[in-house]
Amino acid sequence: MQLDDDLRAYLRRLRVEAEPPSADALDRLHQAQLERIPYETTWIHMDERWTVDTTASVQRVAHHGRGGYCFHANGAFSVLLGALGYDVTLHAGGVYGTEGPTSTSIENHLVLLVHGLTSDACPDGTWYVDAGLGDAIHRPLPLATGAYRDGPFEFGLQPASLADADWELRHHHLGSFSGMAFERERTTIDRFAARNVVLSTSPESVFVKTLTVQRRDADGVDIVRGQVLSRVAETATEVRTLDTQAEWFDALADVFGLTLDDVDAARRSRLWLRVRAAHEAWLVSLD
Repeated sequence: MQLDDDLRAYLRRLRVEAEPPSADALDRLHQAQLERIPYETTWIHMDERWTVDTTASVQRVAHHGRGGYCFHANGAFSVLLGALGYDVTLHAGGVYGTEGPTSTSIENHLVLLVHGLTSDACPDGTWYVDAGLGDAIHRPLPLATGAYRDGPFEFGLQPASLADADWELRHHHLGSFSGMAFERERTTIDRFAARNVVLSTSPESVFVKTLTVQRRDADGVDIVRGQVLSRVAETATEVRTLDTQAEWFDALADVFGLTLDDVDAARRSRLWLRVRAAHEAWLVSLD
């Protein structure tokens, strides 16, 4: 297969070799994507204005050590999968909380499906693929109703309870949201352009209010929210506060592989001051 320089660099960052499409190869790619490309919103808090353009997302992943949220992580991953020969399609989803799925939430998340890879675990050959939820699945799931054990967590897939969607993911019990409903109908990345602007710029957006970096592995998930670093496993969450600028940036690099080498010292200091101010405001709100 012929891959351009961007995609060869992408594979090097994942530390995997190009190989023909198969269910096992997809599993390896998915795990590597979750472990080595962080779900991150540092760019929002440095007032960078990322679009949903998949070429730009691939270049940031391949050459700048960055990640992004769902539109960037799944957008870039879809390009890589397509170049490797996978039949991959894009779908609109909606992450929801305790209120349950709503029509207005659809388009706040990008979902991938990969088709034509039959196995004992997936006789239909269609896989739910998602590197853009931060603390959710580590491995692709068969697109079939059931409960699925993934490391220390259990997820569920079922027909959607929302008329505007077809399928629903039930998150694990320690997850940061309740679930995500998504459409079976195919779409394009352009559909998410307007929602991306809102999510990355609106003062009401959770992404604007709180910086987060997340990395899923086989045994759990690491999460930074503001100055707080957490490790979530099956039954417990370990939490500590990153008190200094050096400690905070070291954690991003050491835990998440997010070195921010493309960010100069002045921008790093501004980012830290913004994170610290938000953390202090949060502490005041707890009183």
